[in-house]
Amino acid sequence: MKSIAIIGTGIMGSGMASNFLKKGHSVNIWNRNKSKTDHLVNQGALLASTPKEAVTHADIIFEVTADNESSRSVWLGENGILSGARSDKVLITSATLSATWTDELAKMCADKGFTFLDIPLTGGRACAESGNLTLLAGGEKEKLGKIESDLRSISKEIKYFGKAGSGMRYKLILNALQAIHIIGLDGAIRGAISTGLDVDPVGEALCARPGGVITELTWECYKNPPKSINFSIKWLVKDLTYAKELLGETSTPMLDMVLKRFNKAFSDGHGEEDWSFVVGRE
Repeated sequence: MKSIAIIGTGIMGSGMASNFLKKGHSVNIWNRNKSKTDHLVNQGALLASTPKEAVTHADIIFEVTADNESSRSVWLGENGILSGARSDKVLITSATLSATWTDELAKMCADKGFTFLDIPLTGGRACAESGNLTLLAGGEKEKLGKIESDLRSISKEIKYFGKAGSGMRYKLILNALQAIHIIGLDGAIRGAISTGLDVDPVGEALCARPGGVITELTWECYKNPPKSINFSIKWLVKDLTYAKELLGETSTPMLDMVLKRFNKAFSDGHGEEDWSFVVGRE
């Protein structure tokens, strides 16, 4: 059974660590905020004082931090992942990062002889906690295949998109489309309210057709605001900004409009709210 290191134990990293432990893996963890590690230590995880310490004896290393800045801080430096990892191990970023930083990181790992995979995640809190994430992979397919059985401890599906950086590029495009779906549902709900329709049957009908996971999740959150958020507006704005950077000169009027809408919610002080917060609001 391979040893796992998880650097970053927020919503996604915490669920991953817990499910690896349930499957019998030894798990070393590190998180900047130590209060977010207590429940994992109680389950048997070993808490390290630095990312370097956490990865020293790990076979598979996952980084699951928030953004480019936090990612750089745990990979680089004398106490970073690259200082502690051994060249025969597998290094994975499962954070949602910019394509530029992902490519830079992939090159650094290749130059040092590491196996590097970018495997961002989709499925949110519920799938992280239940071990049913969908993994969006980029990197050498043969190397991915060698750890597939281990990845099944945290996932129900692994989708492969090509060379290193491909998984991240897909994740940014996916999040952009999901944000567009949310704003689309918002327009439909506000339209229904303004025309005097009973919003409950409208929402239920929209979940049936056109339907889709995001429509259903957003409608449920609109009816019953979640006590524990699935994904914050703050981090969605970050992902949409990275997506816009990735697409460069490509015309993206829908993405531009959606980013503007979520940026406004963020600047109005709602960054810590669930991304469904914008539905039904001006």
